[in-house]
Amino acid sequence: MKANRILQVPTGHIITVQGEKGQLECLSLGDYGQNVNIKASFLGLDRDIEHVHHQELLPLEEKWVITISTQYGCSMNCKFCDVPKVGPGRNATLNDLVNQVKIAMELHPEVTYSKRLNLHYARMGEPTWNPSVLKSVFVINEMLNANVKHPFKLHPVVSTMMPRKNKNLSQFLQDWCEIKNNCYLGNAGLQLSINSTDEIERRNMFSDNALSISEIARICEQLPNPRGRKYTLNFAVADYIIDAKKLAVFFNPNNFIVKLTPMHKTQEALKNDIKTEGDYTCLTPYQNIENELKEVGFDVLVFIASQEEDLGRITCGNAILSGTKPEVNYKELKVI
Repeated sequence: MKANRILQVPTGHIITVQGEKGQLECLSLGDYGQNVNIKASFLGLDRDIEHVHHQELLPLEEKWVITISTQYGCSMNCKFCDVPKVGPGRNATLNDLVNQVKIAMELHPEVTYSKRLNLHYARMGEPTWNPSVLKSVFVINEMLNANVKHPFKLHPVVSTMMPRKNKNLSQFLQDWCEIKNNCYLGNAGLQLSINSTDEIERRNMFSDNALSISEIARICEQLPNPRGRKYTLNFAVADYIIDAKKLAVFFNPNNFIVKLTPMHKTQEALKNDIKTEGDYTCLTPYQNIENELKEVGFDVLVFIASQEEDLGRITCGNAILSGTKPEVNYKELKVI
């Protein structure tokens, strides 16, 4: 695998690569640190956040985020995502998954270890369609820690829209939770994209390609109790209904946390007028929802993005391969 393009943006790099079936896209990113852009009372991060501004990133030795594609394009056709423009979802190979991580890490040969390397299966594609994801976490971990003095502490995370037509979805999640709980001793994540508790809104935003909340809940009832971090229900906050009491009926707060994020300004989201109301770089758009969720027993994590993260095209729903480009100062590096 080789890189085709490398775009340096304020928080890291966007990389397009030549995979075995075509072009894929991955990210190598730094992080501001949870004291800057996270509010989570259950973690002791209970202060109000006025604004998140771009600032110095943590050393990659402290935290490194690598996001890879599990498919060439995507067939979910979510109305806030640019990835379907790249083409229908075709599974990346095991070599594709491993080599995206390798190329992302080659950008920083000076970094010989990281206390937390977050690996997100979330750039392009719906990961539960691709069984190679399950094997890749072992191959990638072995690659990272072969002949190194200090280990890379890998924390893999699968983010899924819970596709309606995936007959193997329940088994994939069972297998992933086995990996999370027992192989990674809780140091792995599972995130379910929910966004609304209203089924009409959900059918519209996911183009009727995602399961209903009740169907998702039935699958989740069969999952083992989480070890380490609870399973995550993700809500990209827009003008959507989030009924905290309804959510608590379907999902046990002992096993699930709720994550609130901005609705990122992708081309599709803007075209369909799907956006976070107000200034998404501060706490205000999320505060009332956070309080309602906490009242019914959920731990709530509010992630607040800077403009440089969002407009830098490194957030979910973006893809340079879709024809977009960063709307911040960036530099295209020479590919050797």
